[in-house]
Amino acid sequence: MPTIDLNSDLGESFGQWRMGDDAAMLDIVTSANVACGFHAGDPAGILRTLQAAAAKGVAVGAHVAYPDLVGFGRRNLDIASDELTADVLYQIGALQALARAAGTRVTYVKPHGALYNTIAQDPRQAQAVIAALRQLDEDLVLVCLAGSPLLGWAREAGLSCVAEAFADRAYTPEGTLVSRRLPGAVLHDAELVAQRMLRLVQDGVVEAIDGSLTPIEAESICVHGDSPGAVDMARALRRHLELAGVTPRAFTEVPS
Repeated sequence: MPTIDLNSDLGESFGQWRMGDDAAMLDIVTSANVACGFHAGDPAGILRTLQAAAAKGVAVGAHVAYPDLVGFGRRNLDIASDELTADVLYQIGALQALARAAGTRVTYVKPHGALYNTIAQDPRQAQAVIAALRQLDEDLVLVCLAGSPLLGWAREAGLSCVAEAFADRAYTPEGTLVSRRLPGAVLHDAELVAQRMLRLVQDGVVEAIDGSLTPIEAESICVHGDSPGAVDMARALRRHLELAGVTPRAFTEVPS
């Protein structure tokens, strides 16, 4: 029976400011990319999200980012390699401590926002992130944009990788994500999104923004937790997958 991981970016609330519905998403997804405080999230809120993930049997990953709370981690930073490596180590270490207190553990790393997009193509910053995982724990799985050079760089360094597609983002004909600055970059129709992702799982293609079909090989699908209607979108996606005989399953072992 075919399987696919469903992931979402969680733990992104900050103090009295609320982002997304973590409790609802944790009933749907199989992996939770939990903020580490650099782009979003505060320690108490992150801990609550980790406790909820542990109770639901959802795998946990470190959603590491540039130090950019004001920009929600979506602004590009020309950061020195050694500084970036240290930042990634710091974030994973903090999440590991909170995860241990919550009765779970961090099994993978998924970079966030501008960092995610930059290291998908930029070898210098990519190697800085890869170095952090190698120094800390080579068993941590790195989540990478499907079809990106990062997959090859990380595997050459001995890391395990998972290729990821985005349910609620438009694609270019080249298989890259359409910039959020452009019209149509973010998708909001839950049924359309679910049908697109089912086609991706079954046929290995996604309809690009120009109507062409782009090959995408992915082992995990992300629904952004901060998107409007994210919970409804995730529910529709899971429903369509299960009706088609596809089992949502985490790509890493979930601590029992």
